[in-house]
Amino acid sequence: MELQNILISELQHEVVITEKFLKRIPADKMNWRPHKKSMSIRQLANHLAEIPSWITGTMEMDDMDMAGYKAPDFASVEEILEVLRNNTAEAEAALRKPDKEYEKNWKMIQDGKVLMDMPKYSVLRMMVFNQLPHHRAQLGVYFRLLDIPVPATYGPSADES
Repeated sequence: MELQNILISELQHEVVITEKFLKRIPADKMNWRPHKKSMSIRQLANHLAEIPSWITGTMEMDDMDMAGYKAPDFASVEEILEVLRNNTAEAEAALRKPDKEYEKNWKMIQDGKVLMDMPKYSVLRMMVFNQLPHHRAQLGVYFRLLDIPVPATYGPSADES
């Protein structure tokens, strides 16, 4: 099986789960955060929607300069879901490459300093794909603290059993 088929299937699976989480965000809780050092629900939701665009960036570029990076800031869950879906479609298209493309190196640069330099496949597996369950789990903790039912992910949740 080609890498693209494995990764596209995994991305589609993760995005379905992520959509379930995003759809549970109450409009009146978008600015809530559990601690002053934590992201707000809005920031976290925007970040989750942004992650598939990192797949596109990894596959379509050989490096990325973090200078000038600005996090997305959409106000409503509907907008955030649309961004997630659009970014996912673009990511799926970007993943449709021969296995050899995944062997090419990719660099993350900031202020002229190389922060990361590794094969694209490693970037995708270690840095990008893992961000979805990581930040979704954060959102799950926020939900628990706010008494919002936590959706099932890789099995039933205590709220859906």
